[in-house]
Amino acid sequence: MRTVLERLSPGARVAIVRLRSLGDCVLTTPAVTLLKQARPDLRIGVVVEDAFAPVYAGNPDLEAVLPPRAADIAAFRPELVLNLHGGNTSVRLTLAARSALRAGFAHFRFRPVYNIRIPRAQEILGVDRKVHTAEHVASAMFYLGVPNTEIPRARLLTNISHDGVQDPTAVIHPMASGADKTWQPPNFVRVAEHLEKQLGLEPVFIAGPGENLGPFARYRCIAGASLEEIKTLLASATLFIGNDSGPAHMAAAFGLPVVVLFGSSDPDIWRPWRTEARVLTDPKGIHTIPVPDVIQACEALIPQPATRPPA
Repeated sequence: MRTVLERLSPGARVAIVRLRSLGDCVLTTPAVTLLKQARPDLRIGVVVEDAFAPVYAGNPDLEAVLPPRAADIAAFRPELVLNLHGGNTSVRLTLAARSALRAGFAHFRFRPVYNIRIPRAQEILGVDRKVHTAEHVASAMFYLGVPNTEIPRARLLTNISHDGVQDPTAVIHPMASGADKTWQPPNFVRVAEHLEKQLGLEPVFIAGPGENLGPFARYRCIAGASLEEIKTLLASATLFIGNDSGPAHMAAAFGLPVVVLFGSSDPDIWRPWRTEARVLTDPKGIHTIPVPDVIQACEALIPQPATRPPA
C-alpha cells in the first residue's frame, strides 16, 4: 500500500495546523524539516496564531506562514492538511481547507473529520516509554511516509550579524505559566551574581508583556520584546537559564547550553531538545531546588570564565 506521501501529487501543498503554545511551535520545526527532506517538492504552510508566527519566519522549509482563518487556509488549497492541535478551532480550519487528505491523531476529538488517523507515537516509534514532544510530532511524519530517521534539532532563523565582538551573556527567563513552575526571584538573583562575578557572563533577564522584572532591576532587563528580538538575543548568547517555558526551547533551537528548572511539567516530554543541557527537578517542587545545584549546572556547561576573544 502506498504511503500518504507517495499519494501526494508533485509539488502538492501541505498545510500543518499548529495552534497555541510557543514551545509546541518551536518543537514542530524538526518535523517540518523531516517532511521537506523526504519530499523537497512539497509546498508546506504552517497555520499559526500571529503571536507565534515569528517562530517560523525565514524558515526555508516553508512556503507560507498562514493566520488561523478559514479563508486563508482555503486559499492555500492544500492537498493534505495535518492537524497537530485537535481542538475546536483547528477542526474548523481542517474542514475549511477542503483537502482530499485530512490527517490527525486518532485520539483527537471529532475523529470522523480525519480520513487519516495517526496512531500513538509509541506505536509508530516502536517504544514503550514517554515520548518527547519533538518525537510526538515527528512520529506523525513517519506515519505519513517520511523515512524513520533521527529527529533533528529545532530550527529557528534570525537575521543577526555576528560581525564584531560580542560580550558573553547569560539570558535568564525567570517567568512561567504558573506558580508551580516558577523558581523564586531571589534565587535567580543569586545565580545571576555568580554568573557575573565567577563566570564573566552578563546576566540579561527577559519576560513577556506585562510581566514584572522589578526584582532583577540591577541587571539588564528586556520585558515585552517581540519574538524576533528574543531570537536575535538568543542567537548571540552564551548560556540560557530559566523555568520550563517557550524561551527555553528557543534557546535549545540555537544550540545554546541550557539550564532548565522543572516544576509540575514533565521533563521527559518537555526537556531541551538536541542541545547540551542540565535539567533540575525536586520531588517537593520547583521551589525547593537549591541555588548551589543551579550554579553547579551552569558551571558544568560553562566551566571556564567567559572572556571576550582577542581583537
